[in-house]
Amino acid sequence: MKSIDWQEEVTKRKGELIADAQQLLRIKSVLDEETKSDHAPFGKGIQEALEYLLTKADHDQFSVKNVDGYAGHIEWGKGEEIVGVLCHIDVVPEGDGWTSPPYAAEIRDGEIVARGALDDKGPTMAAYYALKLIKELDLPLSKRVRMIIGTDEESDWRCVDHYFKHEEMPAVGFAPDADFPIIFAEKGICDFELIQAKANVNSEGKVKLEHFESGRRLNMVPDLAEASISLGDNNGEELIEAFSRFIEGHELEGSSRTEDGRVYLQVKGVSAHGMEPKNGRNAGLYLAQFLAGFSFDEQAATFLTFVKQYFVDDSRGTALGIACYDEEVGDLTINIGRLTYEKETGGKLGVNLRYPAAVNFSDMMTTLTTQIQPHAFQVENVDNSEPHHVEKEDPLVTTLQGVYERQTGEKAELIAIGGGTYARALKRGVAFGPLFPGRADAAHQKDESIAIEDLLQATALYAEAIYELAK
Repeated sequence: MKSIDWQEEVTKRKGELIADAQQLLRIKSVLDEETKSDHAPFGKGIQEALEYLLTKADHDQFSVKNVDGYAGHIEWGKGEEIVGVLCHIDVVPEGDGWTSPPYAAEIRDGEIVARGALDDKGPTMAAYYALKLIKELDLPLSKRVRMIIGTDEESDWRCVDHYFKHEEMPAVGFAPDADFPIIFAEKGICDFELIQAKANVNSEGKVKLEHFESGRRLNMVPDLAEASISLGDNNGEELIEAFSRFIEGHELEGSSRTEDGRVYLQVKGVSAHGMEPKNGRNAGLYLAQFLAGFSFDEQAATFLTFVKQYFVDDSRGTALGIACYDEEVGDLTINIGRLTYEKETGGKLGVNLRYPAAVNFSDMMTTLTTQIQPHAFQVENVDNSEPHHVEKEDPLVTTLQGVYERQTGEKAELIAIGGGTYARALKRGVAFGPLFPGRADAAHQKDESIAIEDLLQATALYAEAIYELAK
């Protein structure tokens, strides 16, 4: 068989690929509990995106299956073994501050700008076109290639849990949902809540924290925080003046107003992926830090002091006594993705913790629990995913290295990340792109985008990778 110019073949399909990527990106596929149903377990938008892709694949004469709305797959080829390509079409909420509508999928300066452009609907369409290219070239395969389309990756992974209870597990595969060249190791990821015990205290006449809210998802750095404070017998001028100084001193955006004996405060931060909190500015932590400097009723004061002591300027777990570093994956990280407080019930923190394989998970959680108990907080709703890695000498890894080096001319260094991809759903799975070295990572941020040249290059890499793994 003559050699294939993968990039030339992708270029022939450039217009169609871009148009279909834009169409998928225009569907607001955010988890929506209000519109969920038996056939749409994660809401109408996510189901629309899944059905769009599966309908397209059916029209292109692939074998397709919708697994109860939780996930789907698109398959081509014959054989006993399956090569998996694990993608997802759900996205995190868009957040604020976009310079174009987040679901318009506008093309600006050679980039497609949309929520999901990079994570993960753009790469999903690249993987689809890679498989479509192989089908159209009628390349011989000895294995089945199965694109598995998840719908709840950004939340609780209920999609793959359901899928693999009913469908075959691929022997090997990759997720186009991180960085190039090849990610062979990922941190463990644990989501949990820290819940404050309700305190019965007499706060009559005191300044009271009525309500505090920040954050939408545990794996996002919150970019907005709001609080309402009942003034009691006090004057709110001092609080508002101090807030203005705080906002200015920390170079933040914020607003304040007084209405019906209450002060309403708002802080705007910078969103980022929760795997590296330092890439964002956590609006909730800033607002809690400010409020901790004032005299509130005992319950509110305990909540605010707790947040400030353990999490402000500390995304590494140092104050909690669980800090850890690993040469391959780096620091343990803590992202406070949600912060809420109600005067009737107390406070709650939603935590996204990412830890190296060197950490003993049970010991770490025991240390954390012991540390927070004196502050009347307890750990609840723990959801843990163990660290994942594939050996560097595994044929999966070496095959993808060869593909990357042939097409780019660059050495395919192996890297480890704090993010978690669907690769960890497989025993032998790695993450493979789409973010090229040197490109800014805009996932989970405003104006998320992917360069069209990168989308095309990724498609070519995925096509050759699929062929090499399945031929």
